Amino acid sequence: MTATRRRVGFTMIELLVVIAIIAILIGLLLPAVQKVREAAARMTCTNNIKQIGLGVHNFHDVNLFMPQNVTPTGNWSDQTNDVFWSWLSAILPHIEQGNLYTQGGLGNTPQLTFKVAKTVAGTQIKTFLCPSDSSSNQARTDRAAFPNFLAGSTNYKGVAGSNWDGASWGGVYTVVGVNGDKNGLDNGDGTFFRADSKRKMTLVNMKDGTSNILMVGEDLPSQNIHCSWPNANHSTGTCAIPLNTSIPGKTPLYPAADWFNVYSFRSLHTGGANFGLADGSVRFVRDSIAIDQYRAAATINGGEVVTLD
Repeated sequence: MTATRRRVGFTMIELLVVIAIIAILIGLLLPAVQKVREAAARMTCTNNIKQIGLGVHNFHDVNLFMPQNVTPTGNWSDQTNDVFWSWLSAILPHIEQGNLYTQGGLGNTPQLTFKVAKTVAGTQIKTFLCPSDSSSNQARTDRAAFPNFLAGSTNYKGVAGSNWDGASWGGVYTVVGVNGDKNGLDNGDGTFFRADSKRKMTLVNMKDGTSNILMVGEDLPSQNIHCSWPNANHSTGTCAIPLNTSIPGKTPLYPAADWFNVYSFRSLHTGGANFGLADGSVRFVRDSIAIDQYRAAATINGGEVVTLD
């Protein structure tokens, strides 16, 4: 009599139990993986800002003043036929982008316009992009007025200061610009503003102390159209508007073209954003920071007592 071999296998119930266990494990592991990925992205972001800070200091060492936005007439014009390269453009040779600097004619007087140097202006530069923000991966149309002009994106912009002509934000209106405005665009009280070419700033001139001054912060091109590295008007922001105003999942959420309310700083890092200080260090500033401290840290000669904790 031959014994029959019993086939060994899973029952339907056992199979369902195994599937359920795997689903639970994936549910437990996925957040951990995402946290590790974001931690790595935040570290890369910190390093990018560190490189930009070093670029600023190297520029200062060579030229004996801070990099500037180019505004030849002292007045702003939003046209591609004009020459308004940003302070980020000025530091290109100091962040291993000397070839772009040369191709863009940035070392020449007069310099090339965005329109003439459009191949350069549309270049995506890895150092200027935060890996946490997928929206910055593509060069973008600079302004609706000239849709065929591409500009390389940036997640990092200079701190224009604490003044802003917006009563809804309670800005500090102590500075009047060359055009009679008070909004910090053309006469900020911080390190960089779009018409800062009329002023040659040095590190010694920063009376508040370089370790107390926010110099470079994060922004999101998806939430603010004024985020491109070639353009002087797209390379600065104000700290009069609270940090992380208008970010996905948070109210109020303003249109990306509403410069009056979004010309500021924000990030996709949970709870705040990375900032480079004028001494070259990098700090993570929480969006819970008191607004008076945030604004005080944005000025260069305000004489305030500052704490970023």
